[in-house]
Amino acid sequence: MKFAPVFSVSRWWSIVLKEFLQLKRDRVTFAMIVGLPIIQLTLFGYAINTDPKHLPTAIVIHDDSPFARSFVAGMKNSAYFDVIETLPDEAAAQHALARGSVQFVLSVPVDFSRRLLRGERPALLVEADAADPTAITTALAALPGLVAPAAAKDLTGPLARLNGTPAAFDVRIHRLYNPEGITQYNVVPGLMGVILTMTMVMMTGLAITRERERGTMENLLATPVLPIEVMTGKIVPYVAIGLVQASIIVLAARYVFHVPFAGSLVALYLSALLFIAANLTVGITLSSLAQNQLQAMQLTVFYFLPSLLLSGFMFPFAGMPRWAQWIGGVLPLTYFNRLVRGILLKGNGWADLWPSVWPLAVFTAIVMAIAVRFYRRTLD
Repeated sequence: MKFAPVFSVSRWWSIVLKEFLQLKRDRVTFAMIVGLPIIQLTLFGYAINTDPKHLPTAIVIHDDSPFARSFVAGMKNSAYFDVIETLPDEAAAQHALARGSVQFVLSVPVDFSRRLLRGERPALLVEADAADPTAITTALAALPGLVAPAAAKDLTGPLARLNGTPAAFDVRIHRLYNPEGITQYNVVPGLMGVILTMTMVMMTGLAITRERERGTMENLLATPVLPIEVMTGKIVPYVAIGLVQASIIVLAARYVFHVPFAGSLVALYLSALLFIAANLTVGITLSSLAQNQLQAMQLTVFYFLPSLLLSGFMFPFAGMPRWAQWIGGVLPLTYFNRLVRGILLKGNGWADLWPSVWPLAVFTAIVMAIAVRFYRRTLD
């Protein structure tokens, strides 16, 4: 007569100890257990800021009067605007906004002070890069409140009669690239980069580890192929997959979400091709470093989380602290967001795209070199 097995605390405790020992030996898993909470706390606690300040601003001053200088000083004191350069004309201002080097341009007209002293209520023009509406909304809301303090500083004595209601001068705001502040115009192009990052890194991240676990890696190592041949050979099929995904997203952006397409289709696909290559090299590098598919997946998550949060996709890039911007400046998604939004919303040409193109090319070359360096010619 057989008896049903009785639950054994000693056997159960042996299993528990075994699992702890297995976790201890899996350094990648242990690093994820400790690292992910630290990264999330750091990013959400310090790096993420929905009220960005010190946004890069340029000025075009055709009338360098005390009134204009007082308003510029008020912008600086508000902490929302960081005046980083003075531009010669409107053409230079448009180029700076299209390139993304500044988010605001203040233009002071030639006859500003003369019309102000005549009581004609002249206007200052503030042009804003509204491709990311959340990055500029609070700063623009602060501009009208800067008029009265600036006017009160200089309109004293005989000029005090000009300082009343309505204000002595006006500030006109011109939102460029997304004047209605439609969220989809900013989010949908960014989703192209997020989806490509997630799928490309994940698929290639499993490429080598999958072969190692299936036992086919031994046959591959027995062939006279170079590491660079293995890496690039595994990447090419996924390039086609990435281009198909990019095409689906572009069609959905244009015909479902009605995102404007102001730029070149060729420039968009070449930028997407370079970005896909960058992500595939990341995935193949993680696959070379990982011992198994679980580690490859963990490393993929470890890479994807900062890319999602520090690239300017979810939160304004300019609102993050400097150290977070340095980290974001290493990630390919940061530059691709600028490329795809610049092409679709701004109609940028290669001159404006180049500052974001060359970092992607350099990143791809460096990461591919790392992958070749860590490619193991043996199974152990």
